[in-house]
Amino acid sequence: MLIRLYRIDTFDIKTFSADHAVVRNLLIYHINSGILIDHFDYITYTKNMEIVKKLIAWIFDFLQSIVVVMAILVMIYLFIISPQEISGDSMFPTFKNGEYILTNKVEYKLHEPQRGDVIVFKSPKNKDIDYIKRIIGIPGDTVSLRDGKFYVNGELLDEQYLPPYIYTFAGSFMKENMEVTVPEGYYFVVGDNRPNSLDSREFGFIPKQDIIGKAFFRYWPFERAGLIKNPNVEKK
Repeated sequence: MLIRLYRIDTFDIKTFSADHAVVRNLLIYHINSGILIDHFDYITYTKNMEIVKKLIAWIFDFLQSIVVVMAILVMIYLFIISPQEISGDSMFPTFKNGEYILTNKVEYKLHEPQRGDVIVFKSPKNKDIDYIKRIIGIPGDTVSLRDGKFYVNGELLDEQYLPPYIYTFAGSFMKENMEVTVPEGYYFVVGDNRPNSLDSREFGFIPKQDIIGKAFFRYWPFERAGLIKNPNVEKK
């Protein structure tokens, strides 16, 4: 910005007409210093400063909006919905390694888990690790394993989500021809890939407080994106 300066010895401030008190005060200061700044250059300067102030205010408003959005996203992640990556093949073919799903953390605060729900829960042995399995036994159910098939409450469990050739082996907790009753507040869970799943056949029932939420949407890969449905609910 070009500022025109004038050397002066005497100047009557009363004879100068300024549009703004700030300009007049600036003139008094520079008159006492022996320098006069052109009035029109100063007006240009103040206009530029106003633009800068508005720009700075806009930047702060924008950053504040980002902070608010980030806070909302964190709240959603902690209490409502969280993304999960499928690690391993314990739920194959329903889920494949490397797929991404969304977990509903509110569902089981409003409703009880249902047989057939796919859930994410904390590992019984290491709470820092999350497992994904399917519920086949809810509180009060009797669960037994006979000839590679699960029976719930004395009836063969209809597992249409499994390939017909799948054989379910017993584990250290669930033995062949053994019947167990699911206690109140606990669930019996298994992976869809029975030969390659560490589940309730090995570690027994899981408590409701260890359930993180219900898997309800697969968003990656795009070609397999969609809602994760409970086959038992669909039949009703």
